[in-house]
Amino acid sequence: MLKKIGLVVLVVLVAIQFIPYEKNEGKPAEHPISGSYNIPDNVNKLLVNACNNCHTNKSEYPWYASIEPVGYWLNDHIQEGKGELNLDEFTNRPLAYQNHKLEEIIEMVEEKEMPLKSYTNFGLHPEANLSDADRQVIIDWAKDQMAYLKATYPADSLVMKRRNPSPA
Repeated sequence: MLKKIGLVVLVVLVAIQFIPYEKNEGKPAEHPISGSYNIPDNVNKLLVNACNNCHTNKSEYPWYASIEPVGYWLNDHIQEGKGELNLDEFTNRPLAYQNHKLEEIIEMVEEKEMPLKSYTNFGLHPEANLSDADRQVIIDWAKDQMAYLKATYPADSLVMKRRNPSPA
């Protein structure tokens, strides 16, 4: 009985290797954050190493992404990351959204919630391990961008509008 179950599991694992899915490998950046915001080289390097794989339109998939079901999980994780913050579509959103996302970048980096531990564990992405100094560089940059927005645009354009609840 256990042999049959093991064989079925093996067949399923082999079969899912051949089920295609769309990877995050190359939609052009139409509205990148770099189009409207100053990103110094040192900040850009940190963003490329620690953020871009999950938060842009082009991910560099590691070797283990071709092993299913790991690849499916990883791709879903990337899509979720892009849903939260897509640096390649950043400036296509309202200023209030951009300002809010800069606040979130500060919070997530400060609280060491980003990059995710699951991304940096086991030495798989050593370039994404941010030192405290690296984190401070990103935080200071995001604060500078928020200050730029505040100095350039009316205050009410930087506030997220609450959605009116639909009448019951």
